[in-house]
Amino acid sequence: MPLTNFKTPEKYEYQNGFGAYHETEAVEGALPIGANNPQKAPLGLYNEKLSGTAFTAPRHENQQTWLYRILPASAHGPFEARETSTFDTNPGVHGKERWHQIPNQLRWDPFDLDETVDWVHSLRLVAGAGDPTMKSGLGIFIFAAGKDMDPHEAFYSADGDLLIVPQHGVLDIHTELGKLLVRPNEICVIPRGIRHRITLPEGPVRGYMLELYQGHFQLPELGPIGANGLANIRDFQVPIAAFDDDTETEHTLLAKFSGHLFAAKQNHTPFDVVAWHGNYYPYKYDLARFNTMGSISYDHPDPSIFTVLTAQSDHAGTAIADFVIFPPRWLVAEDTFRPPWYHRNTMSEFMGLIHGQYDGKTGGGFQPAGASLHNVMSAHGPDAATHEKARNAELKPMKVGEGSLAFMFESCLMVGVTEWGLNKCAKVQRDYNAESWAHLRPHFKRPTPAKVVNGVAKDGNGEVGDKAAVPHYT
Repeated sequence: MPLTNFKTPEKYEYQNGFGAYHETEAVEGALPIGANNPQKAPLGLYNEKLSGTAFTAPRHENQQTWLYRILPASAHGPFEARETSTFDTNPGVHGKERWHQIPNQLRWDPFDLDETVDWVHSLRLVAGAGDPTMKSGLGIFIFAAGKDMDPHEAFYSADGDLLIVPQHGVLDIHTELGKLLVRPNEICVIPRGIRHRITLPEGPVRGYMLELYQGHFQLPELGPIGANGLANIRDFQVPIAAFDDDTETEHTLLAKFSGHLFAAKQNHTPFDVVAWHGNYYPYKYDLARFNTMGSISYDHPDPSIFTVLTAQSDHAGTAIADFVIFPPRWLVAEDTFRPPWYHRNTMSEFMGLIHGQYDGKTGGGFQPAGASLHNVMSAHGPDAATHEKARNAELKPMKVGEGSLAFMFESCLMVGVTEWGLNKCAKVQRDYNAESWAHLRPHFKRPTPAKVVNGVAKDGNGEVGDKAAVPHYT
């Protein structure tokens, strides 16, 4: 069956459907009928609208959710800057950090676990482009945490949507709209502004995160594939309403705003939404449910056929961010070099490995919890060992990627690298190029005897050929 056999069993219930309009209530009768904003909401609740797009966004893009909660989200004290010297995830004009813009191919050893920090303080910006204050671009993070968030804290990002890819450990995510359990081989998206608290029921966690500063993720168009395939709509899971009713205890609300951390106090829980309806909500997806497509004749298709989610730029077909996976799959193409080909790309490619061994890099340097970055027009492709193996392999049907899952964050933007990502983390493999491609050897052989083309031998040393047979001879 196309689903992951998780070690940690599921403990929550969900609604199903990507981009669908959902409604859910934790107490019967909490949802008003017909009206969104009645004079007196049911059960003495407050009406509150959460807008993920402009009011006048086209109907097919418009995202909003109506919340019915015990106290409004606005009931908190003023925000104050916090940890200004250490929490800076917006390099450039808004802080002291700066981007390193370099064309080098980069690869990182596995990032360390860190048992001393919680979710909020585990976020390390590795690479990115753009500016969240202009709602443009993206940030690529590594997270590694070993502590639960404080039971009286909540966090949200005003900067963008959070696409979370766990590599190790389990995330128990309590959001305003309900609860999600997210395990390795699953992903989760928490949209901009949604408050949440993360605990770690199985101990330390580690993984990758992409923060999308502009737009929202959507499913890729299927074109001639038809109505079904890739990530199917029905396989995305959305939480049901769940709430606390604590209106006496002091809580701290943490906000990521322009890449910096702010905190405000409030005397009630942020998780008091009793009912909601709308299409702006967190969701998760089991990557084993991805319906993989591939060639059944010849050639290796573009990796865009492995796209799970995409966020388009203002130019159709060109993404600010694509989330692509390389799952277990059958290869049957005839007379074809089956691994990914050598490539230079106008897009930037950041790859991570959740578990196993990526079939395009079998030399051992690309490891689970590590990463690589091939920036705009930086040449890349299979390492020497993989190339030799693939060019001499018997081309029979074979399944690759068993027990493995690699992924890629791809962007049309030129991606900068932070000082932490390039130097402070001390994980960059300085011998990446040498280990991967220095051992490639030429296989080119001139034909013998040299054939004559347009009167000159292909080896450049031949005699002038038959003038009558050479067009445009002068």
